[in-house]
Amino acid sequence: MNLSIRQLSTFREVMRSGSISRAAKTVGRTQPAVSTMIATLEAELGFALFIREHGKLTPTPEAHYFLEEAEAILARLERTKLTLSRIGSLDTGRLRVACHPAASGLFMPRLLAGFLAGKSDVDLSLIMRSSDVIEDLVASQQFDIGFAETPVRRASINQVDFDLECVCILPADDPLAQLVEITPEDLDGKPMALLFEQHTTATQTEAAFISAGALFNKRLELRTSLPGLEFVSEGFCYMVCDMITAYSHVLLGSGHRDLVMRRFRPRVSNSVSILRPAYASRARLEQAFSSHLTDAIQEMQEKMELHLC
Repeated sequence: MNLSIRQLSTFREVMRSGSISRAAKTVGRTQPAVSTMIATLEAELGFALFIREHGKLTPTPEAHYFLEEAEAILARLERTKLTLSRIGSLDTGRLRVACHPAASGLFMPRLLAGFLAGKSDVDLSLIMRSSDVIEDLVASQQFDIGFAETPVRRASINQVDFDLECVCILPADDPLAQLVEITPEDLDGKPMALLFEQHTTATQTEAAFISAGALFNKRLELRTSLPGLEFVSEGFCYMVCDMITAYSHVLLGSGHRDLVMRRFRPRVSNSVSILRPAYASRARLEQAFSSHLTDAIQEMQEKMELHLC
């Protein structure tokens, strides 16, 4: 048996209208063509669907049963077409994102909220994990996208890297706030907050002080930079901070008006990456968000560049 969608939809119109001629007008075909299609359908099924008497069509009991089946098939087809259309327009699906702490507080949630606006049938899984854990989650295909500090490249992960500049955070009323750039000499012996000693920004910052012959006074050691804003605000310390945390401060606007940020020289770098499984096919939704995230990172860099001028 070889039935076509066109046969089913034509049969449905004949049943609805009760006439070959009226059905032909509805489906946009000639009357002989519709008659031939019904006859072919009956031949495929192996039984009559209509009794033809005096130019009239009378549906057989089998026709009424077959109509139920045809209606179910055509309805399922319509739902499938709608679903595929929504997938194509990114209105349905599932997105799994793993994010490192610096971006998980404000940057990533705000970005996802904008991306998902109007996509009520998109399910989101968002977790915060350390960058090394995110690597494994992406490599094992448990998450579609990871946003983490740049790892050593591995075959199981595709990554796009972004080299972000760290900035110096200090109280707005501090005399150093009058400077355009802050150097280790300016911070000689002053209390500093920085990330744990294994972190690349911490090692770069300490190395800059040593190279300049300035005294490096580490007062606070942190796991993430965000709490450091509070300590700087209270005058406990200064901090060389990753760009994403500093940008979150800018986005908040009303928060920490007593803080300012300045360039730190020599440059301290904090590289981040968009991570994706290397051996998995990419869904359209994941591709769209990856592009959205890339644009947001570039926009952040541009806005921070203006903010630091």
